[in-house]
Amino acid sequence: MSSQENRRSMDNIALSSDSDAGECNPAPSQSTVDKENVKNMAFSSSTISLDPDSNLDDDEEKQRLISQVLELQNTLDDLSSRVDSVKVENLKLKSENQVLGQYIENLMAASSVFQSATPKTKKK
Repeated sequence: MSSQENRRSMDNIALSSDSDAGECNPAPSQSTVDKENVKNMAFSSSTISLDPDSNLDDDEEKQRLISQVLELQNTLDDLSSRVDSVKVENLKLKSENQVLGQYIENLMAASSVFQSATPKTKKK
C-alpha cells in the first residue's frame, strides 16, 4: 500500500466523535464491517515511516512474498494432482497384479510339474 493510499484510508476512517451522541444510526452491514476491518488490519500491520524508500522496500517485499505464496500454491496444486493420479495408477496396478496372480495360480494348478509328488510305495 502506498503512502498516498495509506493517507486516503486514514481519511476515510469514521471516528466516534464524527456522529452526534443523540443520533441513532442503523447498524452497519456485514460487508461494511468487513471492509473496515480489512482497512484497519492493513493500517495496523503496516509501519508508518517518513522515509519513502522504506515504503518502496516494504511494497517490493510484499509483492515478492505474494508472488512466492502464489507460486507455492500452484506447486501444491500440481503435487496434489500428481498424488491423485499416482493413487489411481496404483489401484490399477494392484488390480492387474491380482489378475496375474490368479492366472499364475490357475496355470500352476493345471500343470503336472507343480503337483505335489507323493512317493509310490511298492507292495511286496
